[in-house]
Amino acid sequence: MVDTELNRGLEGIAVAETRLSYIDGEAGTLIIGGFPVSELAANATFEESVFLLLNDRLPTADELVAFRTSLASSRELTDETRSGLKRAAAEGVDPMDALRMGVAAANLGAETATAQQAVERTIAVFPTVVAAYWRYRQGDDPVAPRDDLRHAANYLYMLTGTEPSDAATAGLETYLNTVIDHGLNASTFTARVVVSTESDVVSAATAAVGSLKGPLHGGAPGPVLEMLMEVHESGDAEGYVRRKLAAGERLMGFGHRVYRVRDPRAAVLSAAAERFYEAGGDADFFETVSAFEATAVELLAAHKPDRRLDTNVEYYTAALLFGVGIPRDLFTTTFAVARVGGWMAHCLEQAADNRIIRPRSRYVGATDRTWTPIDDR
Repeated sequence: MVDTELNRGLEGIAVAETRLSYIDGEAGTLIIGGFPVSELAANATFEESVFLLLNDRLPTADELVAFRTSLASSRELTDETRSGLKRAAAEGVDPMDALRMGVAAANLGAETATAQQAVERTIAVFPTVVAAYWRYRQGDDPVAPRDDLRHAANYLYMLTGTEPSDAATAGLETYLNTVIDHGLNASTFTARVVVSTESDVVSAATAAVGSLKGPLHGGAPGPVLEMLMEVHESGDAEGYVRRKLAAGERLMGFGHRVYRVRDPRAAVLSAAAERFYEAGGDADFFETVSAFEATAVELLAAHKPDRRLDTNVEYYTAALLFGVGIPRDLFTTTFAVARVGGWMAHCLEQAADNRIIRPRSRYVGATDRTWTPIDDR
């Protein structure tokens, strides 16, 4: 048998070169498209971030107008797609399952003759699918997308039928920019694997959605919000943390597979949440969020002095998305609305210098069996 070195989860294995994002987990650094995440998230529109990842540069004013127009013109769903989402809502399927089904059907009747058109259509249609499904699930009809609204504002508008406030739009846009790409995570790797077989970007997107659905990847902000609500109602942050630690349970929103310090995205989203709540949100709730972070970090450091368990991206994701009006059940699908921009950029990058992704496994099964006829078994 050929001896194959085993790296579970491909940890520490580099399988691609990328210009899209860079992570230094020890230093707490995240670079997206050449910019520190704090600079990109605070200044860019989501359309600018997507253009940057797709083209390796920021757009000119005219290019940005053209790109926004192109995305906006690709948002609408066909009647057949809406019908499938309506049935999914009636059956109460998971929002991520509805997103997967809707995206798979989204190129029905769509003009996607080129790879660029398919990429733009896929990015544009994600929020429309999520919002249409959610409206059906609430017993309402979908709200048609508006061409005059930017990506983030249009998403909020389609969810509620009301044009969002500037503060809500700014908060959501910062979130979308912050999580648009993050190295070769599970869903991004999934997308690249699919495209490496010379499959299409819609197949890559639906496969990536399936990967993101898993609670180890995209499902943490919901439980974080539940935790914050419980602490806000009880007013006993220290007691909550001590009970969790005594029970040996994980404290959601703290610690990260990659970062050994505070997640740089947490800093960006903390500032965005503070701006939002100062502009008219529930200031008492945000005070709880901030105070709980300090309490939890202190107690975790005392409980596990040999391990850094700082705040991760999910902690302030929960506070910010809740504040701007995203339903808790749509936290992971909203993550997908952002991350699809990164997925599509990775798909184009993979296709431009492709080699099929084909790792090996270490065989540990039997090798000396002989066949036994069925009558003798």
